[in-house]
Amino acid sequence: MAKVNPIPEGYHTLTPHLIVRNAGKALDFYKKAFGAEEIFKMPTPEGKIGHAELKIGDSIFMMCDEWPGMASSPQTVGGTSVTLHLYVQDVDTAYKKAIAAGCTSTMPVQDMFWGDRYGKLKDPFGHEWSIATHKQDLTPAQIAEGAKKAFSEMGKNCG
Repeated sequence: MAKVNPIPEGYHTLTPHLIVRNAGKALDFYKKAFGAEEIFKMPTPEGKIGHAELKIGDSIFMMCDEWPGMASSPQTVGGTSVTLHLYVQDVDTAYKKAIAAGCTSTMPVQDMFWGDRYGKLKDPFGHEWSIATHKQDLTPAQIAEGAKKAFSEMGKNCG
């Protein structure tokens, strides 16, 4: 008997699994907004998605329709405490594409103190996404100094 790899080929150790209201529409949306590729889809007899796997770049994520009493979407629970982070070649172009597909901007793209050009979005299914292009390799000391300055500026704007 051949030895089976405990982490399937193409997967990473951590794989996001999204619970979505109307996963069929979400699957099409993620293709349009983020260039996702459908790997696998298992419909239920009722026409819902019991399980689907999609790939963006080199990363796979899973999703399914919500199931009352078992798995709830952000729309059902009234929000999410998770952000999916996506690194791309050109954040400005990817951000505009996601907005055109139906995402809502929650933070415009801007240069950040940790070396990324970064923005945040909310998709129509209640999931939050951050999108970035890494622009600059910084030392921990440089990042700490940038954070100190950024938090100081935030404090001035909050009062």
